[in-house]
Amino acid sequence: MTPGDTGTAAVVRRLDSPAAGRLVDLLGIFDDLQTVLGCCERLVTELAAPHAEGNPVVEAAWTTVLLCYTRCFAPRASGTALTEADVAATQPEADLLSWHQALVRLRGVYAAASTNPREEFTVGVVQEEDGSAGGVAITSVRRPQVNDLTVRQTGAIAFALSEVVNTRIEEQQAVVFEEVRNVPRADLDALDRIDVVTDGS
Repeated sequence: MTPGDTGTAAVVRRLDSPAAGRLVDLLGIFDDLQTVLGCCERLVTELAAPHAEGNPVVEAAWTTVLLCYTRCFAPRASGTALTEADVAATQPEADLLSWHQALVRLRGVYAAASTNPREEFTVGVVQEEDGSAGGVAITSVRRPQVNDLTVRQTGAIAFALSEVVNTRIEEQQAVVFEEVRNVPRADLDALDRIDVVTDGS
């Protein structure tokens, strides 16, 4: 509940102030981190199952982890984003920056428009004993796939960052409410109304 909330039905008006925009962006970051955590939980289960390699669910969940995680560090319109300093501060005794940077690099591979994240293929020519071309050879090298340790470490970082962002959300809610608590009713009535659906509870 936000400051001043009574728990009763009320009209909700849209706020477009910079402070409200920052709160919106923090909420988006928190949602991305929660998605990372959910995917990591699913990955731990999938990786423990037989024949996990080549499982499309593993690749889909891991790709989502990388996209959501790195998006948390991309500045939004309000300038809000997580930073490497935030990562380092979650566990000062651990070297998490190298892990974070590896995740960012992996995101580039998994999100690339033309890079296959599973295998690297090479085409060669088969040369006969007399030196002539005898055919075409196709080889491939399997790229390293995600493993349980990587998933658990990524989940641990996302969990720690979620706590950081949750604190910032609470602080920003207070900032936004302080902005509007003394705004005249006529000015509030002029704001766009947001339709809110309740469950009747």
